[in-house]
Amino acid sequence: MKEKKKKGLYTYQKVILSYFMSFTICIWALYPFMYKILNYPPGTVDTQFQIDYGGLTYTKQFFVIYLFIVITFIIFQRFVLFRKIANWERHGDTRYTSEDVRYTLLTAPTKFYLLQIIIPFIAVTVGLGMPIVKHEVETSGITVAILLVAVFTFNATISYVFSKNLFKTVLFKTFKENNLIRKHSSLSKDMMLLLIPLLIAGLFFTVIVSYSRLVNVRGTDIYRYYKQELNYTFSENTSYTEEEMIDKMNKINYLNKADTYFIIDQDKNITTSDGIALTDFFKKYIFELSDENDGRVYEHYAVNTQGYIKHIIVNNQNYIIGIRYPISGGDALNYIVITFVILFGVISFLVWYYSKSLADQINTIVSGLKEINTKNNEEFKRISIVSNDELGELTVEFNKIQSLTKRNIEQIHNNQEMLMERERFASLGQLIGGIAHNLKTPIMSIAGATEALADLIKEYDESIGDPEVTNSDHHEIAKDMKKWLDKVKTYVSYMSDVITTVKGQAISSDDNIQSFTIEELLNRVSILMKHELNHSLVEIRYNLDVDKGFTINGNINALVQVIDNLISNGIQAYNGKPNNIIDFSITEKDGNIIFSIRDYGSGISEEVQKKLFKEMITTKGKNGTGLGLYMSYSNIKAKFNGDISFESEIGKGTTFNISIPYKKS
Repeated sequence: MKEKKKKGLYTYQKVILSYFMSFTICIWALYPFMYKILNYPPGTVDTQFQIDYGGLTYTKQFFVIYLFIVITFIIFQRFVLFRKIANWERHGDTRYTSEDVRYTLLTAPTKFYLLQIIIPFIAVTVGLGMPIVKHEVETSGITVAILLVAVFTFNATISYVFSKNLFKTVLFKTFKENNLIRKHSSLSKDMMLLLIPLLIAGLFFTVIVSYSRLVNVRGTDIYRYYKQELNYTFSENTSYTEEEMIDKMNKINYLNKADTYFIIDQDKNITTSDGIALTDFFKKYIFELSDENDGRVYEHYAVNTQGYIKHIIVNNQNYIIGIRYPISGGDALNYIVITFVILFGVISFLVWYYSKSLADQINTIVSGLKEINTKNNEEFKRISIVSNDELGELTVEFNKIQSLTKRNIEQIHNNQEMLMERERFASLGQLIGGIAHNLKTPIMSIAGATEALADLIKEYDESIGDPEVTNSDHHEIAKDMKKWLDKVKTYVSYMSDVITTVKGQAISSDDNIQSFTIEELLNRVSILMKHELNHSLVEIRYNLDVDKGFTINGNINALVQVIDNLISNGIQAYNGKPNNIIDFSITEKDGNIIFSIRDYGSGISEEVQKKLFKEMITTKGKNGTGLGLYMSYSNIKAKFNGDISFESEIGKGTTFNISIPYKKS
């Protein structure tokens, strides 16, 4: 069945057209400036002078190079590079599978990019044989080569960027679930391949343009100097002898040892001071164009040797005297800066555009990852492979794990709930053990007070009606009873504080946001950690640089839990060794309250340091869940918009810093 003709351009045609347009713009944008950059002498561009000397005008030479490159590349693109794509897309050629087409699409832009840099050297070699440069290959030929290669490199970068994006359409259409990448391409290598030639071309172009400007400025300065010297040395209507003429020419103050003079008599016989003959171009320019340029003479196209001539009378005959001088660079810093700025803008745009295309691929993967987080029991969408670099390989691996993702997420949720519950029970168990010990002392004291009160009551009862018991004795008994009641009240108050603190830690709510002072925080920490500190024979040394009445807004129970966890870790860092110290400092810095808990224990290994706060990790073996620090970090981030950091050194201890922002009143 014959395939229905497609409306519009095919993808490969769009790529060829984009190349043609970008190259045309680049090359013809250079056209009006190239002869200026090459310092072509005035009056020699697209004139009869150029035809007589070289055979082809500047425009014709430019057009020949342009036509050669365009035809060569378009033919190569259509019948070599994009042959498979064209036959598959245009005719539905079954000889090529979608895998063949995809491989071509993935590799073609890079191949074409390299060829656009290599082939211009061939064109330049042909150009060096043209009449315009055949006499001075070492100077003008090399300059032309650098300029053309720079332009072709810029265009290669443009076409590479646009072709990668144009090919995405076909890559999406040809994607199948079992698509593989035949050959792995490195994203970093692709970036280097793109940027290095571009930067080198930009550097070369800048150097050529800068040098051209330097030569132009310097040449004008030297020309004006020798014009003034010759006009001052030789009068207009004065006749000189040959001896006088030569003597005056020798007495001129030459700027450089390489500067030489020449003399042309009425019969066009030429004598030079250094014995080196003038070039044909130089002589032709003297006789045909020097008068139009106020005596200024040029040795050749793009050759940086110039001269100045003056007509004088010698022995009543018309002579031409002149000075020929090579040119070195002058000061054109502004010109260089402007050139660099323009090049930087172009390069920045191209890099940005290419980076954007890479970002689009990354965003495709990110979108797929987001679907994992938002979809619970649905099938996840697979991502199309649109590149053969690291991103393409990442997409392949991403698609491979899709079938496992949903089950893993469910398992993670179940495990997380189980671990959280386990950590909660473990914390409560440890808390209850400590609280039981904390309550034992006040309970025993209350029991002792009760017995003392019972004895006093019995004593008072027996004293009733006893004439030997005075009023003073009754007051003494009452005083003792009040003393024991005050002790009971103190013990009961302490027990109430303990119960309130434990209750807060046991049923802490995420919404329990309140104001609390540093003193309240320290009291709760002291109550909860008292038993563990006493049992381990570790002392907390407080260092407060803020007032105890300083107020913080937040969930006090969450902060107490975090601080208790860090103190417990500090105690365990001593590995059961008694009589040690934990420093607990509270300071204020840059709108943050800093809580620092420092131990002088064994320290944290480098391997564990890399994983802290990033995953659940424990050094306690079966006795730990790894949730402690992980939950502490999450609590400080979520409930206080703060942060936790640490410093640790093996054998010297560890410091954890909790930073909580506050609003200054």
